[in-house]
Amino acid sequence: MLSSTSAEAFEAIRMLRAAAPDGRAPEHGAEYPRGRLGTSMMQIAQLIKADLGLEIAFADVGGWDTHVNQGADTGQLAFRLTDLARTLAAFATDLGPRMRDIVVLTMSEFGRTVRENGTGGTDHGHGTAMLVMGGGIRGRRVAGRWPGLAPADRFEGRDLAVTTDYRALFSEVLEGHLGARQLDRVFPDFDRRASPTLGLFG
Repeated sequence: MLSSTSAEAFEAIRMLRAAAPDGRAPEHGAEYPRGRLGTSMMQIAQLIKADLGLEIAFADVGGWDTHVNQGADTGQLAFRLTDLARTLAAFATDLGPRMRDIVVLTMSEFGRTVRENGTGGTDHGHGTAMLVMGGGIRGRRVAGRWPGLAPADRFEGRDLAVTTDYRALFSEVLEGHLGARQLDRVFPDFDRRASPTLGLFG
């Protein structure tokens, strides 16, 4: 088992050296923000353009835990959202027509509370938003049910309520984009039929 894994790793290194993806500059005037997320997404774009057969990639960025002095249209949260928006825009611009064959998902493992706490921040909440863009996506809309922010509509009176299981979104992308059919092997305890269809594709 270790022998085959190490052989695959060395083959991947050989392929990367031969393709030299880091030598590929952003195209179509794309300008990535200077930061961890911008760098990660630029590197993913380089791998895609190197035609190495990349199917799934992952980028992680922290700094969303805004318990203190979160700010509004300026401040730490606004900075993070601007960085995310500029990075996604640069990625789409860089890849141009290739975006027809690419789907990008954003997600967080927690949301933020609706009201500020005593230190001008927000604490861990339940519901959050996930963004989807790319090839074949029926975009420019909110998919799923919006629960509202009135106190009576909130989870435990404080959080945006969760109305969509993240696995429903991932399942639609796996089926509609990657052609996966045995989703029970990916999400063993998830009943796709019990979740509303989001209609991301078609």
